[in-house]
Amino acid sequence: MDAADARVEFEALQTQIEAADVAYHQKDAPTLSDAEYDQLKRRYLALADAFPELAAEGTRVDAVGAPAASGFGKITHSVRMMSLGNAFEDQDVEDFAAGLRRYLGLSAEAPLAFTAEPKIDGLSLSLRYEQGQLVQAATRGDGAVGENVTENARTIADIPHQISGAPEVLEVRGEVYMSHADFEALNARHTETGGKIFANPRNAAAGSLRQLDAEITRARPLRFFAYSWGELSEPLATTQSEAIARFEALGFQTNPLTRRCDSIAELLLHYHAIEEQRADLGYDIDGVVYKVDDLALQERLGFRSTTPRWAIAHKFPAELAWTRLEGIDIQVGRTGALSPVARLQPVTVGGVVVSNATLHNEDYIIGLDSKGAQIREGKDIRIGDWVQIYRAGDVIPKVADVDLTRRPEGTEPYVFPTTCPRCGSPAVREEGDAVRRCSGGVICPAQAVEKLKHFVSRAAFDIEGLGAKQVEQFHTDEWVKEPADIFELQENYGNGLQQLKNREGWGEKSATALFAAINDKRRIEFARLIFGLGIRHVGEVAAKDVALHFRTWQALVEAADLARPAALAHRAADEAELVERQEAQAAERRAKITDARNAAIAACAVAPDSQAAWDDLISVDGLGPTVALSLSDAFANPEERAAFDRLVAHLDIIEPDAPAEDSPVAGKTVVFTGSLEKMTRAEAKARAEALGAKVSGSVSKKTDILVAGPGAGSKAAKAKDLGIQTLDEDEWLELIG
Repeated sequence: MDAADARVEFEALQTQIEAADVAYHQKDAPTLSDAEYDQLKRRYLALADAFPELAAEGTRVDAVGAPAASGFGKITHSVRMMSLGNAFEDQDVEDFAAGLRRYLGLSAEAPLAFTAEPKIDGLSLSLRYEQGQLVQAATRGDGAVGENVTENARTIADIPHQISGAPEVLEVRGEVYMSHADFEALNARHTETGGKIFANPRNAAAGSLRQLDAEITRARPLRFFAYSWGELSEPLATTQSEAIARFEALGFQTNPLTRRCDSIAELLLHYHAIEEQRADLGYDIDGVVYKVDDLALQERLGFRSTTPRWAIAHKFPAELAWTRLEGIDIQVGRTGALSPVARLQPVTVGGVVVSNATLHNEDYIIGLDSKGAQIREGKDIRIGDWVQIYRAGDVIPKVADVDLTRRPEGTEPYVFPTTCPRCGSPAVREEGDAVRRCSGGVICPAQAVEKLKHFVSRAAFDIEGLGAKQVEQFHTDEWVKEPADIFELQENYGNGLQQLKNREGWGEKSATALFAAINDKRRIEFARLIFGLGIRHVGEVAAKDVALHFRTWQALVEAADLARPAALAHRAADEAELVERQEAQAAERRAKITDARNAAIAACAVAPDSQAAWDDLISVDGLGPTVALSLSDAFANPEERAAFDRLVAHLDIIEPDAPAEDSPVAGKTVVFTGSLEKMTRAEAKARAEALGAKVSGSVSKKTDILVAGPGAGSKAAKAKDLGIQTLDEDEWLELIG
């Protein structure tokens, strides 16, 4: 890998890690499992090690947690709250100990003791005591500044308000968590009262501690384990194990599975013993933390930028369980994709009962290609097999493996359907696509229902009172077959209110509210309309970009029609190139591909105005040929086009505001990085675009202005290297007035 490729991957990983850190530490709503996050972080740090110039100040290399959320007061930690390095294999622990001995100059025979304690999956908290009184409590935040949750912490029974016999200043650090039994009881109460249902105990604990109303926290069954310390006016002890015993004597809860070990063999033995007990502990853990026991040696070893040298977290593998595969169901999505789902004998994995799991795709189940060759990652999964289920955090359960030694006799290889299970249309698989798709389009009821669900989703038309459940019922009753039918509900059924209010689950009030909500959405933003159509590959961002570029429905329709011949030529060229790639010898490939493309385009006899329209379509920021082809296909399909026309006839489309031409940033490309303190990132982007600027997510030679807030990292460094104008938030606001 060269430096340019490394930078592209490094910045992409940084964006993913930043978003995951905010989701986990600030919003209490993880978007990645621990295993997925650890994999990203390992690759990110490996790139930083291989290309030191990437690890500039402000990157996630030196970051811990996420900035404190708004709504809470901020507390600057007197001693930074650090993170921990990770070990994933037993050999990593051996290497960790060997590195310590080298650093300290200790021989292999010299004594070196450690403590080993379960790594609680909760929320880190720092408690400050002065003269024995609890004076403040703060979350970790970004390690330097945390959120002031003092009043909330006072409601937790495990946290004493007053202690005796402690140093004059004592910062006790530990983990707030929720037991499995308390978590289940909390969710049961919320189910009865219509409250928020939490995905797992960690989310419940973090969300409960970070309430603006301390009385809500008081009503939640939170617990606390103490395991470390920050600022001290005098030492607690001479060893880690003695310090933990001191915490217990002061009245804090400490983990009873904490052990002092005199060798790596003892550490690993205790690790595997804890791993075996994991399911029965009654609370979530995700590994075991090892710390050098001698505090004098801890002081000698010191710290790296974000982690102590004297401690490491030995993580558990992602949670796994074995169960029987009772069947394979095929679900059909809104784009016609046939998705296999495992129907399982119910099994508990990670505290959650799992009865269904994804099987990824056709190749993953079958395991062999059409020529009988083994497909990478393919498993040859059959109904009746014993399968291993993977689940970590709140991600969708997946089938990870199959135990061929327990396969019942007489089982047959699974045959993936070649027709749609809902409408019977051929299910085809395009070259290079891992997914088989129903070709039925608008005649397929499964696609129709999923498209309708998408149409009423929050980012599309967001019709209050019309969700997935109501859409399914209306479609089953043949009240709503396509989006236009939603706006004809009242008129098509005589007195629609009369019919709806008498249905089970409805009344006059709810029916009246639904029709009012539908009428309210007759006036709709252009971008929401485009996204709501559910065109394959056209996501929320692409829909907005298309709306800003074409500005009116008529302009988009005319452009799609005009570009159609060029779109077909593009597809023909790609198909010809594919054939040539498969048939040409390596030495002749480039010339044959070029000839094939030119011949295909010439055969289509594309008019210059069509080619210009196609070029204009693919020039829309973020589109490219794949998305442009999807748009072209949708508008060229007679049934879909007619459905679009019927829908638009009911709508008053709100066109995007014309960009200002006399603003100081009109026509300029702007990049925002770091934390913005006076507006959200979405507000900043919208304001810039309204002033005629183009907002990009990455810095390049085409960038005109970089707006850098606190925490700006590699983008700021790259802008400096390229000589790009860099402004802080105040300077940006002054510039745009």
